[in-house]
Amino acid sequence: MKKNLIIIFSDLDGTILHKRNFKFDKIKKYIKELISHKIILVPNTSKTELEIKDFMKELGIKLPFICENGSAIHNLNLINSKLPKKIILSRNIKNILEILNEIPYKFRKKIVDLRKIDKKKQLKIFGLPKNKLNNALKRKFTIPIKFNGNINEKRKFHTQIKKLGLIIQYGGRVSNLGDKVDKSKSIKLFLKLVKSKIKDPIKTIGVGDNHNDISMLKNTDIPCLVFNQHFKTTNLNIRKLIISSKPSPQGWADVIKKAVLKIK
Repeated sequence: MKKNLIIIFSDLDGTILHKRNFKFDKIKKYIKELISHKIILVPNTSKTELEIKDFMKELGIKLPFICENGSAIHNLNLINSKLPKKIILSRNIKNILEILNEIPYKFRKKIVDLRKIDKKKQLKIFGLPKNKLNNALKRKFTIPIKFNGNINEKRKFHTQIKKLGLIIQYGGRVSNLGDKVDKSKSIKLFLKLVKSKIKDPIKTIGVGDNHNDISMLKNTDIPCLVFNQHFKTTNLNIRKLIISSKPSPQGWADVIKKAVLKIK
């Protein structure tokens, strides 16, 4: 009987990383232990490529990863040398901005591009230290926004962008406007490519803490949710969901231990 290859698709902010200070020192040793046992960790996050590279530098290990809510897959070649190093699933920001010009001005004028506001406001909204803010703003596929309209205007705005093939992904701190991709679409392609080269049975674990993680959790074998006091877990309709009683980073380790035990 072949041994299962375990792949963990995980959000970062509020899941692996502490919600306020973005540290993960308490579970770094455990993450390295998982990887040493041939378990594959794949960050799947709204973070940029540069932010994830910072995370990997802190961890001290290079990983395959998915950035900007499913916009691009990186380092698949680490799993198998015949797989591509990079796959882009999304149109770039230039294309997104051109598409936005098709939206009526009455809606466009209510969109605040958070990349262009005062730095003090950016630091407050993103909740990041100064040395990490620049990498968070260097986005290639998504635009961090705030929509200054009432509920009715917001509903109409959503209808407009949906018609144009765009979506808004809601994270813990920031909403990102981008192409019609998400964490689950990138997972499906990721697994399709891996299965084309690796014949071992694969079991997947998905870990998140917020709204934009739901599609990812629904498309993995063992979905896990790290405790988030601002996120209601009722009516999620996710089968076999493991929920931690602790927030990140310890909550991540707790649910992973239970998920790995289930697989083994």
